[in-house]
Order: sequence, then C-alpha cells, then structure tokens
Amino acid sequence: MLLVYNYLRYSCHPVRIAVLHHWFVTRGGGERVAECIAALFPAAEIFTLVASPAGTPESLRDRRWHTSFLQKLPLAQTHHRHFLPLYPTATEALDLRGFDLVLSSDSGPVKGVRLQPGAQQICYCHSPMRYLWDGYAQYRAAMGALTGTLFSATVPYVRRWDERSAQRVTWFLANSSYVQDRIRRCYGRESAVIHPPIDLHRASGVVGEPVGDAYLCAGRLVSYKRTDILMDACRSLGRKLRIAGAGPELEALRHRAAGDPNITFLGELPTEELWREFARARALLFAADEDFGMIPLEAEACGRPVIAYGAGGSLETVREGVTGAYFSEQTASSAAEAIARWEQQGEPGFVPQAAREWAASFATPLFLERYRNFVLQHVPEAETEMISVAEAMERLR
Repeated sequence: MLLVYNYLRYSCHPVRIAVLHHWFVTRGGGERVAECIAALFPAAEIFTLVASPAGTPESLRDRRWHTSFLQKLPLAQTHHRHFLPLYPTATEALDLRGFDLVLSSDSGPVKGVRLQPGAQQICYCHSPMRYLWDGYAQYRAAMGALTGTLFSATVPYVRRWDERSAQRVTWFLANSSYVQDRIRRCYGRESAVIHPPIDLHRASGVVGEPVGDAYLCAGRLVSYKRTDILMDACRSLGRKLRIAGAGPELEALRHRAAGDPNITFLGELPTEELWREFARARALLFAADEDFGMIPLEAEACGRPVIAYGAGGSLETVREGVTGAYFSEQTASSAAEAIARWEQQGEPGFVPQAAREWAASFATPLFLERYRNFVLQHVPEAETEMISVAEAMERLR
C-alpha cells in the first residue's frame, strides 16, 4: 500500500527534499558530510538549528536556508551547547511541511524533527549525542559547579526525548561500525555503514613538501580529544610537537606547555596550510576515542603515518603496522611508548604510498556513490532530484 501511495503521490509532483544538519557554526567533518549530501540534490533547501558565516560551506551559500528560533538568541552561534534544554523545542519547531524526504546529518538532536504524514527521513548519524550518552561523565567533569548542576538536571529529560524522537527516523546510516553499535545500543535501531568523505584532491597540492622532525596534533581543542596526554608524551621523549586547532581547552593547554620550546601552537589554520602541516609531519598523533575521525585519514592521504589511541573510529582509519601504530591506553606513558616503538620498528619501513592508497578508499566520490545508491534503493522517486557523482564533485570543488 505504501508503494502505491508513493507512486500516486510522486507522479503528481516532484519529490521535495530538505537537507538537515544540527548546526553550521564551525567547519568540520560533519559539515563536510552535509555539504556532500546537499551537492547531490541541488534543489534541496537547508535546515539547521544555528548557522554562522564561518560555518557555512561556500557551495551552499546560494541555497534557501531555514534556521530555528535559537538563531535569534544572544550567544547561540558561539555557545550553542549551552542551549541544550531548548534543543527538543527548537528541533520540533523546524517547519518541514511540504517536504517529502529529509536527509539529515546529525550528531545532535535534529533527527527528531517532525515530518508531514508520508514523509521519510534518512539520518546519517555521526554519533548519538556524546554529552547525553557515552561522554556524559567526561563532559560533566569538565564543567563548573553551576553549569554542571544545570547540565545534570537537564540531561535526563533531553536523553528521554532523544531516544524517543530517534524512532521518527525512517532509515539510519552510521559513519562507522563503532557508531553503528552505539545507534543500536542507544536507540534500538539498525543502520548501514557509509564512511565519511575524505577530500583527497587537497593532498595532491602538498606533494613534495619536505617531512620535518616534529609530530603533529590537529583538530578542535576539546577535552575528549586528550591533547594533554600527547603533549606530556612528547615532553617525556624530548620530541617536537606542533598543535593545530582552537577550542575551549586552548588556554589550559598553553599554560600546561609554558616554558617548553618543543611545543608550538599554530592556532586554527586555513585549510591549505593545515594540509601542508599534514604533509610535513613526522607523524600525526591522535588520542581521541573518536566516533570516526577524518583527520587521521587526511594525514594518511598526505602520505604520513598516524599514531593513535586504539579505540573507536581509529580502529577503522589506521592500519596497524602499515599506516601507523596504536597505543592501548589513553595515557601519556602509553602514547610515549607507542611513539618510541614506532620510531624503532615502524618508521624505518613505512611506505607513504601505502598510506595514500588506504586513504583513497575513503575518497569523496566513493562516499557520494554509496550515499546516492542508498537513496535510490530506498527512495527511488528521488532520482529526478539527484545529479550524478561527477556533477556533485564539480559543485564541491
């Protein structure tokens, strides 16, 4: 009956599509995924809770945008996480009437949008909200007394809503097997895995960059990334470490590094300069228990090895002994041991081309093809609104 209903419905008018992402306030992996999804659907309108100019991909600036009431609140663009109690209301207030298919990219609450009868949602889930689920204790410990008390009082309500509203999703996609398991555990839902897109063409622009003697740590400076243990590990070995990125942990990390000439803070770099840092690094150091983690693959695309904490998404992005090495505990001593072991055993035989070839299996065109095929399989009526992978790639350049 549903197939007959959809045939009659879509034979009368084209499928109207919305692309939905939790917020566009920084440029990261999640925003790249949303941008890629939107590239396949040039007529799709963009929905988000909060957006800022800095977080808006250039390829989407000419689209029709819809934001929630949070956009008008003071500090919402810079301190959106402090508005956790308002997430359910803001999400459900997004007006998606008239849209037949919603393509969400989410590690926040927006998969919980209300759809019109008969509409369908494909949610590409980067992770169930960390601060509600697996990462609750870590986020709570990093907060002050007042903020922490308010956070603890709010979380049970938002967690119940998140679990309940996840049932509104028609199909889930996960960005890794690790997240696939978390979706099953948190929401009781099954999902298919499509790994995120790696922007490999940028790697071609840094071919020939000389490799230096410093290790690199890159990404947003937040507590769960554990940049502190990488600093301590390099200090204990007397190794140079360059840190690219900004975030709430920056000042605390600067204070921790005071007086150490081997630690250099680069700040938030333009994309092209960051890729040059990847190419010059002795190796990328990565200490996060990450949902997937695109940065290790970006470094590998530049032909550089990765020394990573052996948990979470790193198990899917780093090949032990081929593209890098793991450390078994999220501690400075374990990281230092892995660095020393890599220098003695892994570095002499490391083949940059092997790292590049591994990263190529996560290239953006492959993501677009896999995502496109998933949509065609489940919502074939959307084909009239979709362009080819080659055309989408042109829009992303």
